[in-house]
Amino acid sequence: MINRRHIRVKVMQSVYAMIQSHNDDIVKEEKFLKHSIQKMFDLYVLMLYLLVEVQKLAEQKIEISKKKYLATKDDLSPNMKFINNRLIKKIAESSSIRLHLEAQKLEDWSLNDEYVKLIWNELQKSDLYRRYLNTVEDSYKVDKSFVIDFYKEIVAPNEKLAEYFEDTNITWVDDIPFVNTWVVRTLNKQNTNGPFMLGSLYKNDDDKEFVSELYKKVILHHHTFEDDIKNHTPNWESDRIADIDMILLKMGICEFLHFPSIPTRVTINEYIEIAKDYSTQKSSYFVNGVLDKLSREYTESKRLVKVGRGLL
Repeated sequence: MINRRHIRVKVMQSVYAMIQSHNDDIVKEEKFLKHSIQKMFDLYVLMLYLLVEVQKLAEQKIEISKKKYLATKDDLSPNMKFINNRLIKKIAESSSIRLHLEAQKLEDWSLNDEYVKLIWNELQKSDLYRRYLNTVEDSYKVDKSFVIDFYKEIVAPNEKLAEYFEDTNITWVDDIPFVNTWVVRTLNKQNTNGPFMLGSLYKNDDDKEFVSELYKKVILHHHTFEDDIKNHTPNWESDRIADIDMILLKMGICEFLHFPSIPTRVTINEYIEIAKDYSTQKSSYFVNGVLDKLSREYTESKRLVKVGRGLL
C-alpha cells in the first residue's frame, strides 16, 4: 500500500507541475494526481502477474522440448519444480488479479512478451534457479522463499524492464522502487491456505483523504505560505530558493497549520528525507532550518495547535 511519504512525493510532483504550468484548474489537476496514484496499482498487479507469465513460458518451453524429434531423457522427463511452484500458481488463480487485468485492459505481457522472455532467460542462467531445482525439500515454504528471491534478485533490478515501465507511464518513474517493495511485502504475507491476497492501495480512508486535502490546501494557500517563507529567509530572494525546496516548505507549513493530528517533528523529518531524494545536496539542511524556525514561531503565536498524538 502507498505510505504517507510516497503520498507526499506524489503531491509535491503535482503541485510543482501546476505551479510551473501556471494552470489554475485545481479540479482537473487533482483528478490527475489521484489517477497517477491509482495507476500505481496497475504497476503492482503487472509486476505480480509477470511471475505467472514467466512460469507459463517455462511450461511452453518444456512442452516444445518434449516434442523434439531427438528428445533427450531430460527433455522427456524435465524438472517440474518451477512449473509447479505453489505461490506462483496461487497468483495465477487469483480472481482479484484476473478481474483487475481485465477491467483495466492490462495486456502488457501478451503485447510485449519479449520482457517475459528476458526475465525467463535471466532466471534460467541464475544460480538461484539451479539451487531451487536441486532442492530436495518440496514444500510451500521453499516455493515461497524462491519466488521472493526471484523477484528481489532478477525482476526488481532489471534495467530493461524498468525502462519499459518508464516509457509506458511517466508517473511510474518514481513509483517503481516503491512498488517493488510493495510486491515483496505482499509475497511475504501469503500463507499456505486460502487464495492469493492483493494488498490495498491505501492503508485507510484517512490516507486517501490526505491526498486531496494536502494537495488542495497547498495550492489554495501557497501564496500566503510563500510570504511566511520570505519573512524567515531574509538573506534569500524567493527566486534563489530551489523550486522543489519552496514547494516542500509550503507543504510543511500546510501540515503545521491545517493538519493538527500530524506531529510537527514527523512533518519536518518527512520533508527533510524527501529533500534529500529530490532536491539539491544542501536542501535537507535548508528545509530543516526553515521549518524548525517556522514551527517554533507558529507555536509561540498559537497559530500551530496540535491535538492527540500531534502533541508528542
